[in-house]
Amino acid sequence: MSKEFLPTILKQKAKEVEELETESLQPLRETYKLYDYLKNNAKKLQVIAEVKKASPSLGDINLDVDIVKQAKTYQDSGAATISVLTDPFFFKGDIDYLRQISSQVSIPTLAKDFIIDEKQIIRSRNAGATVILLIVAALPEARLKELYDFAIGLGLEVLLETHNLPELEVAHRIGAKIIGVNNRNLVTFETDINTSLELSAHFKEMPVYISESAIFTKDDAALVAPFFNGILVGTALMKADNVSEKVKELQIAKG
Repeated sequence: MSKEFLPTILKQKAKEVEELETESLQPLRETYKLYDYLKNNAKKLQVIAEVKKASPSLGDINLDVDIVKQAKTYQDSGAATISVLTDPFFFKGDIDYLRQISSQVSIPTLAKDFIIDEKQIIRSRNAGATVILLIVAALPEARLKELYDFAIGLGLEVLLETHNLPELEVAHRIGAKIIGVNNRNLVTFETDINTSLELSAHFKEMPVYISESAIFTKDDAALVAPFFNGILVGTALMKADNVSEKVKELQIAKG
């Protein structure tokens, strides 16, 4: 993977979207709202647990995983939401993984992909997602707002991902209720947990904030716990010997 990670992936995504049919809208899966859950359970750092088989930076992580079993373990261990990679080219994900998992769990599922078009949002909702990821770095602000409003109009929640102050300001302007801070720079793909700590100085009262990437241990979780409502964790859980214990270890009590 080149150093210019994001442009490479967005080119590929544009090709994918061109070939995508616009699906007819299916009923929205019923579950609780992630935003409400995070606001109502603020005494503990909540975990968004991710199912991912591979990534561009690490290569294969866990190709043999039973994705439904993994997701059910996340749910049983108290995860707030399950994030599912649906990108086939760079993360060896699949929209069908989202469909399988969403049909077997009762908590919210997040469609984790590089979403640049309404067709992908409809497809994600039809596959059972109740939350989608939108990445500020991937789109001009006006287009981002269009997709954000489109998703909200379909009854979905949006995790709006940022990784620097200008992007955080965009998220605030758009009125995002669930804002992610990715500790991974999407251009260089390097991670630094200080990204979360530095941006936390600019947080507002109404949104909830999720720290994403570079969280592997209880100590990592404890660093961000005072400032964030939740963490999004993939690799550490996919590689854990005891998945349930790992989820619980990262659920840091606050105060």
